Amino acid sequence: MTTSSRTLGDWFSEFEREAFRLETLDDYSQSGGVDAYHAFLAGQEQPEGFKTSGWVTTVGDAARAGKRMYRVHVLSRPLTDYLRFELGWAYQRNMAAGEEFFILDTTGRANPVQAAPDFWLFDDATAAEMSYDGQGKYLGSKFHTGSRIAEFKAYRDLAMANAVPFAEWWAEHGE
Repeated sequence: MTTSSRTLGDWFSEFEREAFRLETLDDYSQSGGVDAYHAFLAGQEQPEGFKTSGWVTTVGDAARAGKRMYRVHVLSRPLTDYLRFELGWAYQRNMAAGEEFFILDTTGRANPVQAAPDFWLFDDATAAEMSYDGQGKYLGSKFHTGSRIAEFKAYRDLAMANAVPFAEWWAEHGE
């Protein structure tokens, strides 16, 4: 494990080539965009602050610099309310800024990355293992380098090998 003074936020501006995210939970509702999530549940329009959030700027800056940001979300149907929000609002918004999404749908089949934690992998060199509570609240990250990186790369490769592009999945299963 690394004891770097860099925060997770620092890595989004400092990575050089690619940042990969594996999402394994059905609910991140207490980790950001809480007001937008409540607006979604109430059938309201997307709040302006959600459309222009700092994350959109981060993704757009990376894309314009030629960096790749992409993720796989492991999920099963039927979708939770939070997943309907994330895929219907957040993914659409982030794709417009340049982020790529893939879905590993485990409906009716085994999860090939069941043992994997949530994580970000930066430039195949540093992993930020994410921790959440049972209500989808982000608790922090542990940073890993060195020999542990092979484990995170293997999870990424396995997830990508079993995932489909989000647009393809959404055309078939989206709401």
